[in-house]
Amino acid sequence: MSTHGPLVDPEGLPDWLAPVVAATEDLDLGLWKRFAAPGPGSRDAAVLMLLGETAEHGPDLLFQLRADTGGNHSGQVAFPGGGAEPEDAGPVDTAVREAVEETGLDPAGVRPVALLPRLHVPVSGFDVTPVLAHWARPSPVRAVSAAETQAVARIPISHLADPANRFRVAHRGGYVGPAFAAPGMLIWGFTAGLLTMLLAVGGWEQPWDAGDVRDLDAAWRGVGAEVQS
Repeated sequence: MSTHGPLVDPEGLPDWLAPVVAATEDLDLGLWKRFAAPGPGSRDAAVLMLLGETAEHGPDLLFQLRADTGGNHSGQVAFPGGGAEPEDAGPVDTAVREAVEETGLDPAGVRPVALLPRLHVPVSGFDVTPVLAHWARPSPVRAVSAAETQAVARIPISHLADPANRFRVAHRGGYVGPAFAAPGMLIWGFTAGLLTMLLAVGGWEQPWDAGDVRDLDAAWRGVGAEVQS
């Protein structure tokens, strides 16, 4: 049985979203091999990739800036989400519940539309299912708990796809991966990998300079300086 694909008929979705959802049925799974395969003994988790739209900026995505607590993902930009709980009926329940807890969004305005392949995140030991959703009726969002989240933001797809905002980051430990610059935020790691795949699946990707490799620490400091200025 497939673990990914549309949850609704794409024909009932906005014109900009329908092709994205339809494409999840026949993904080139070879492209997802940049992620680790789900591992035995890992804990299930899910993230909500919530796609909305504004008249001014067009389609956008909801992100959160995690609190700087010193943990594995502290201070990083992420899609709302987290570990599954026993009462969750599946990844959709997990993703929406976590997003409500972290951003205060109204779940009544969220329509899950597709699942992406389940992926393993070795640093946290989670098997993560990305849930694509349409923010059919957007509601106010905020950082619900300062202990978990510093800020939340809707970032336009046009900004994320702009070649001027795309590069790669390298860490002295050997890590090299995609990154995106957003106002006051540096998107990298697992979230940047998912975003890279979404832009490709959605047909939003534009040619960009993959040879532009920047030091991760320096890029992160640059974001901090931008926030303070």
